[in-house]
Amino acid sequence: MNKVEATPTKIINNTDSKDRATLWSDLKALMKVGIINSNVMTAFAGFWLALYFTGASFTDHWHTFFITMIGTALVIAGACVLNNYYDRDIDPLMNRTKSRATVTGTIPLFYIFLLGVTLSVLGVILLMLTTIQAAFFGALGWFSYFVLYTVWSKRRYTINTAIGSLSGAVPPLIGWAAVDPNLHMVAFIMFLTIFIWQTPHFLALAMKKCEEYKAAGIPMLPVVHGFAITKRQMVIYITCLLPLPFYLYSLGTIFMVIATVLNVGWLLLGVRGFFVKEDIKWANAMFIYSLFYLTLFFLAMIIVTIPSIV
Repeated sequence: MNKVEATPTKIINNTDSKDRATLWSDLKALMKVGIINSNVMTAFAGFWLALYFTGASFTDHWHTFFITMIGTALVIAGACVLNNYYDRDIDPLMNRTKSRATVTGTIPLFYIFLLGVTLSVLGVILLMLTTIQAAFFGALGWFSYFVLYTVWSKRRYTINTAIGSLSGAVPPLIGWAAVDPNLHMVAFIMFLTIFIWQTPHFLALAMKKCEEYKAAGIPMLPVVHGFAITKRQMVIYITCLLPLPFYLYSLGTIFMVIATVLNVGWLLLGVRGFFVKEDIKWANAMFIYSLFYLTLFFLAMIIVTIPSIV
């Protein structure tokens, strides 16, 4: 009898565990955890370099650090959730988005909308506890991603990638402004680096998912104008990255060498695209390199300045 009674309990517990795991997976997909992680990383780099250039110590700003990182993550998460809410009509047409909760209905749409608004508001409020400037940049990033990109340009113009890049370039400004509202030139170079980086990064993704974007009616550059012009645009943007490390000479020779090697390596890989036959394979290599580039670029910034801050 004990065995018979224990079996339903075990089944119920397993079902509850699966439901919780599914809910958590749905929430992570809605908030786009990968995007949050990369943006928080660059926000941290901005925060860290602001400490470096103001001669401040991390131990004196640890509370501001946590508020800034959490606030930034919440603003980004809120914008991503609302992006999914708005795109619920086209997401069923793309393989990488058709399993989102906005499509499957595992979470009611009203709660998804409420979640997006709540996360956005909480994020801006937290950033206001640091500086008004940090909150302003957080709100600006939210506006450029959800309003300018998602609502206005994504379904209308091939330049949607560049417009969407504004939001992804804002986090270093948030991090910097939380420490020093009077932004240094280095903060704007960081902003410009990420802004330029995003176009070849996302165009590589657009090439990989070209058929899905076409099915969804999204006018990405490779969908409208083909792979050849997309490759040229990617190389042009990467070329624009070449001089930027030299504006960061104050970070030292080691950093400039690392950043320059990254730029040259990416440019060579980009030029190689003009001579390959397997475009999708090349686009995948470009996409992977872009992730490697961003991580190493900002990690190098942090490492070379550690002795002056800790």
